[in-house]
Amino acid sequence: MSKVAVFTDKAPKPRPVYSQAIVAKGFVFCSGQIPKDLSGKIVEGTVEDRTHQCIANLKAVLEAAGSSLDDVVEVNVFLSDMGDFAEMNKVYEQYWGEVKPARTCVAVKTLPDHTDVEIKCVGLVR
Repeated sequence: MSKVAVFTDKAPKPRPVYSQAIVAKGFVFCSGQIPKDLSGKIVEGTVEDRTHQCIANLKAVLEAAGSSLDDVVEVNVFLSDMGDFAEMNKVYEQYWGEVKPARTCVAVKTLPDHTDVEIKCVGLVR
């Protein structure tokens, strides 16, 4: 099986232990995106602001792989506080139409760089 690593400078640079995404067998598997801007700083503001940034980062990676948010089939959301669930969902629902991807949302003890949200996804490659 062949697999191809994806890298774009339109999303935050990944740590050296993982790729931004891997394309294999018609799918793109995106690594979790935390709400970093291109300078590598966590976006300030609310969990809503940070959710927008996570999805913007995923969008950039998906597009670099020949996919898009419309092609996403599965999403995993990680929150440091399930009390942020409603606020995250307000933003999340703005990005997917009538046919929403399958999704899991879990609360975790901590996330990288002490942020409150991380999102990863799997999409189809066009």
